Amino acid sequence: MKLIAQSENIENIVDKDSIYVDKTEYIYNLTKQYERVFFSRPRRFGKSLTLNTIGTLFEKGVEPYFKGTWIYDKWDQNKYPVLHLSFLEYPTTDLSEFKRRLCLSIYKFAEAHNIKNLLEDKEPSVLIVNLFDAMKDEQRVVLLIDEYDCQLTANINNPPLYDEFRNCLRDFYAALKGKKQIKFLAVTGVTRLKDVSIFSVGSDINDLSYDHAFSQMIGFTREEIQKFYIDYIKLGISYEKHIDTDSVSPTDVEEFLNRMAEQYDSYCFDEFYENKVFSTYSVNKFLQAIFQKQRVVFGDYWYDVGGLPSILMNYMESHNLNIEKLLTSEIAIPYNDFVNPTSLIDINENVLMCQTGYLTLKSEIVSGYGVILGPANREVRTALFLLLSLKIFDTTAPAFGLTNRYVIEKGNVEEIINLFNEVLAALSYDKYPVNDEPTLRALLQVYLLGKNHDVRVEQHNSKGRSDIIVNFPKRRVVLELKYTDKASEEQKKLDEAEKQIIEKGYGLENLGDRDLLQIACVFNGDKNKRQITIFKTVERT
Repeated sequence: MKLIAQSENIENIVDKDSIYVDKTEYIYNLTKQYERVFFSRPRRFGKSLTLNTIGTLFEKGVEPYFKGTWIYDKWDQNKYPVLHLSFLEYPTTDLSEFKRRLCLSIYKFAEAHNIKNLLEDKEPSVLIVNLFDAMKDEQRVVLLIDEYDCQLTANINNPPLYDEFRNCLRDFYAALKGKKQIKFLAVTGVTRLKDVSIFSVGSDINDLSYDHAFSQMIGFTREEIQKFYIDYIKLGISYEKHIDTDSVSPTDVEEFLNRMAEQYDSYCFDEFYENKVFSTYSVNKFLQAIFQKQRVVFGDYWYDVGGLPSILMNYMESHNLNIEKLLTSEIAIPYNDFVNPTSLIDINENVLMCQTGYLTLKSEIVSGYGVILGPANREVRTALFLLLSLKIFDTTAPAFGLTNRYVIEKGNVEEIINLFNEVLAALSYDKYPVNDEPTLRALLQVYLLGKNHDVRVEQHNSKGRSDIIVNFPKRRVVLELKYTDKASEEQKKLDEAEKQIIEKGYGLENLGDRDLLQIACVFNGDKNKRQITIFKTVERT
């Protein structure tokens, strides 16, 4: 079996005979149709490999790294020197040092390509123009800029330094406008911000972040996974079903891909809301784990490495997130907020969540109409609520320890209620007070979803909707929650919860052969209690 690529460099992938999911048709069309492009994607999605592939084609051509790919007999570009700038490599807290390091990269490029008479300067915007002026009339350069917004996202809570970096970047991109020396320019980043001149009126850079034609250039399609990773898929099925890989049927493969899709698919970067992609990093790590661990583990790989980017950590220091909105599968935001975010300082929080990968497009983008966002899949939904847990709870509390991993799945009712009370005791009550039933329900849902439980929120049946249902292979737990701040009302509220469960049959729909545990409980919000004070197991008749 070929190895799964672990590099962002096409040369390393080919040299090690690793699997390369062929995206060269997109790159061919991109370079034929445009001269200057930008596209945003979340971290760990494949932006850097895409830029590296573009750079390798322009600098070295198709030999020897593109044999067997779509582009091999079609690429007809001349070779050009490539100036590849990754802003991840430059300082984020010292503007002067950032400028020095960026200028050093330009000097090294000029030296490596024998560009003489380059006038020195300490301002990157001036030095890049000097570079172009020093080039011969017929010379052209390919300019690739990766993670252009790294310095901005690092300073979301430092407005003065943010402004200094923004002004520097604005000047730098303004200096690139219209320069004939640039054969091709590609810029990537996580965010799309109108306060950088890259997107300003008159900019000659095409923003393809949600362009239909290139919506699957970064990310894996289901068809690509089945084509390039079929050996790994069959291996996983063989471990689960205890059969030889030769005995794996097409139906087995489809069912396995369906489960992968539920976990890692449905990121959408398509203005028409048609094309969707899997997370490249998560798919690679998931399939690698099958080979290494000899079992199938649907882990949360994206979050473990890139799921808590500094941009969100910094944002959350000064902003509270709207929990109840994030618990819904669809969040409507104004068209202009989505298309024209101005600055990280005042960006719509849901647009930021989308740009960082926690939410994705759930509707078409139509001028003048609201845009719908929501979590892409189960992995990112778990990551989202793990993120919220870090914000809302003291996650060093016992409730978040490994010893409580199976309490809800296997514990008795007293153990489950004790766990929930430990969770609620770990709340930051000054920021997230529990003053009503919807808030109580939302906070417990955040905890449960952050633990990757299969939680059905306000699950509908023919008679009504339950507060919380948690599904396990052999058990279903139903919680009907009531709120009061008076001890005298506790019994009455408990009776109401029990009556609702019985009359509406919460949890009975599609139960299968699971055991059903129905719990009525009452939370007392009095500041001296703040816990579930009374509960009851509902007996089925």
